[in-house]
Amino acid sequence: MLHFLRSGLLILAVIATIIAADGVPMFKITTKRDSDRVEVKAEMGRVIWSVHSPFGISNAVVERKGERWPDVVVLRLYLQGLESFRVSNDTLKLELSVSSRDGTVRLWKDGKEDAPLDAGSPFWMEVGMVGMDGKPAKGIPLRDGYMELRLPQALFDGNPRSIALHWIDFYRN
Repeated sequence: MLHFLRSGLLILAVIATIIAADGVPMFKITTKRDSDRVEVKAEMGRVIWSVHSPFGISNAVVERKGERWPDVVVLRLYLQGLESFRVSNDTLKLELSVSSRDGTVRLWKDGKEDAPLDAGSPFWMEVGMVGMDGKPAKGIPLRDGYMELRLPQALFDGNPRSIALHWIDFYRN
């Protein structure tokens, strides 16, 4: 019986190794607020981090536990808007804002707000607004929808150990 139990444990260990080697993402995520929640989902060759932040102003640190980052990382911020967003690693800081008037996206690197990036930059982030029905939203504030950002591959160059995320929904009085 003990031999059978040992064999069973060995099989479980091998399955866990195969799953990890298969590219299933493994992250340690630490949020600033207890009320913040980050869900991780792998689907169709990409990883989605869904951030739920009831207060709307917070941050999180995502530490990879595997050998490397996934090829595609999508961030979904369940907020009404995105006045300010920053993502950084040890050597790079990208910041963006989405206008609450017309949805215009502004993106800059390393604090140089006066030198905005464009879609041709390797640091560009596609930003979409998605309504609760899963269709593109028309404007801000989003009601029960999310802002979707595809993090640029250049953010993961050099395979940093962690990525820091900071967000502000809207300025609050």
